[in-house]
Amino acid sequence: MAESSNLKKTNLSQQDSSNPAFDSLLKKAKKYLDKDQISMLKKAYEFSFLNHKGQLRESGEPYINHPLSVASILVEMKMDAVSIAAAILHDVVEDTPAGKEDIEEKFGLEIAKLVDGVSKIENIKFLSRDEVQAENFSKMMLAMSDDLRVILLKLADRLHNMRTLDCLPMDKKLRIASETLEIYVPIALRLGMNKLRLELEEISFRTIYPLRNKIINNAVENHKGNKSKFLDEIKNKIDERLKDLNINAEIYTRQKNPYSIYKKMKKKKISFNAVFDIYGLRLVTEKIDDCYRIFGATHNLFKPVPGKFKDYIAIPKSNGYQALHTVLFGPNAIPIEVQIRTKEMDQFAESGIASHWQYKTGGHSSAQAYARDWLQKIIEMKRNSPNSLDLLENIKIDLFPDEIYVFTPKGEIKELPYRSSVIDFAYSIHSAIGDNCVAAKINDIDVPLSTTLSSGQTVEVITNTLGKPDPSWLEFVVTVKARTNIKNYLKKMQSEQASDLGLKILDKALHDYGTSYTDIKYNSISKLLAEYNLKNIKDLFIEIGLGNISPHLAAQNISMKKSFVKQKYDSFVSKLLGARANELIAIKGTEGLVIKYAKCCRPIPGDDIVGLTSSGNGFVVHRSVCHNIKKSRSNRIFIEWSDEVSGDFQAQIRVYSEKQRGVLANVAGVISRLSCNIENVKFDEVQNPYASFVFTIDVKNRNHLANVIKDLKKLKNINKVMRTVG
Repeated sequence: MAESSNLKKTNLSQQDSSNPAFDSLLKKAKKYLDKDQISMLKKAYEFSFLNHKGQLRESGEPYINHPLSVASILVEMKMDAVSIAAAILHDVVEDTPAGKEDIEEKFGLEIAKLVDGVSKIENIKFLSRDEVQAENFSKMMLAMSDDLRVILLKLADRLHNMRTLDCLPMDKKLRIASETLEIYVPIALRLGMNKLRLELEEISFRTIYPLRNKIINNAVENHKGNKSKFLDEIKNKIDERLKDLNINAEIYTRQKNPYSIYKKMKKKKISFNAVFDIYGLRLVTEKIDDCYRIFGATHNLFKPVPGKFKDYIAIPKSNGYQALHTVLFGPNAIPIEVQIRTKEMDQFAESGIASHWQYKTGGHSSAQAYARDWLQKIIEMKRNSPNSLDLLENIKIDLFPDEIYVFTPKGEIKELPYRSSVIDFAYSIHSAIGDNCVAAKINDIDVPLSTTLSSGQTVEVITNTLGKPDPSWLEFVVTVKARTNIKNYLKKMQSEQASDLGLKILDKALHDYGTSYTDIKYNSISKLLAEYNLKNIKDLFIEIGLGNISPHLAAQNISMKKSFVKQKYDSFVSKLLGARANELIAIKGTEGLVIKYAKCCRPIPGDDIVGLTSSGNGFVVHRSVCHNIKKSRSNRIFIEWSDEVSGDFQAQIRVYSEKQRGVLANVAGVISRLSCNIENVKFDEVQNPYASFVFTIDVKNRNHLANVIKDLKKLKNINKVMRTVG
């Protein structure tokens, strides 16, 4: 830092540091900042100018212009002086010899932390799934949760970078624009920063899809001439009615941006002409009461479109946005969208969380509250996510929340993302409710737990202490809370099942070396735990049960000398192992997540079976005749069916028949009569007049399957029935 310190001691002349961009920034800032704050901005500029001196951007302009432009964006938001100073300094630590300690010494800890927070996240490539990049993303979210201004600085930084994209190579432009559209736009939306979001969207769309952007812009311009007179007519009628009612309101014409039009056309698969809300009206008034009076007045003037009224004042959006939305039939039955807000709501709709710093009295309470709620969710996600990759995935899911609003039986409102299921609703109430959910009712009607919810429904969840999360729930839940809780429960259950299985597998492997687990001395176990960097013996069993450690290698390492294990292990071993293990490990069908049944050969009770260890997934049961068993010899586990097998198992049968009407129905009837569930049917035409069907069915064992095949062969027009072999 010596070089940096020497630089800082140099006095700048007025001529050296003069910059029209900084002069413009000060002129705007003086309108709402005091003299001491302006002095701090000057000091920050001199420090930044000196450290960036001689540096150029890729466009060829002096580098200092970039931090000044970022600071100017924050001044336009009327952000506080600390944020603006940090913006002026935000690239000093990243791109010059000066460090965080220099910033802290000269400007204080608050500004230094903001600069450091932005510096940490500067080089993230969000679209990559690489672990390191995901870890950096995690750091950004945590820095943001400590001080919201970190993300506001980053958004302003990204906005200026987007404004100056043209000087970059095409591949870099596309990468930055895609990254912006995927991450920064949704974050701006989540924080309610509508004005900034719209500009980011516009530049990103223009960069990635220049032709589509041009076509939509031309269509909007052609459309505009036809709508201008029409909008003025509606606007004048509403203005006259409000004057009659003594309601003060400003009326503005609103135009949908090209990217929003494109998204709507793509999502709903409609043409440009079918997008009716390209133009609309925004009415801004003084009080909430006036909003509802204006709403009534507009509905008296023009017929409303049914089902298009939304009250975001009573139930704000997840980012704190408030307004009344309605769609009216104007002249010639042309629909027009109308938004009604107070001035404070309008300010918040434009600036979102940034409006918190625009009020001298402590800020916009709803802006702060909604942002804090979201950040609290991020902290909870971080705590419950096993790694940064999962955290990144969960936050991306959370960034696209088209909201729905449903009710509890007591009338409480629950806000959930679009396409939420009953299970999502259950977890939104409490984790224990979700874990023990067994049934549900929507508007007093029984529904499956996978049912997708819609706004306005009343949902009742029925729980049972014996209920537990099912792996299939992960296929339809959409909320991060539900997904995280289910995964954590399944991981815990998997560990318990893997521990039990791992001990049995290890003991079986030790039998192959002429000993057993209870005969192994404590020192041998300790050395093995140290070799695999494991904390305790249960972790060893879990790793073996999950297929991460070869049982035969472990057995070979610990079976060299025979002795007795210490007493503190005896109770644990006895509990899991019970009696001495048989020569083969018995499979009951109730082992859960650590045992899977191969789909290539679909083993069922009664088949000769062999297990293959699968790293991280326990082991997979195959039929001994399966070709995949023949390919792999080193990771086999020798197993057999227990005398007490329970549950249903999938089997596949191929049915060859003549192509006659009713054959498929007759086959399905026999399968159903013999208490088999049909999971799937695949039709393959062989050649006329013959056909082939492959049925995937649930059976209890080989005898059950044999009865199905025997009865199917008795059917008319059936030529052959056989079980498929892997």
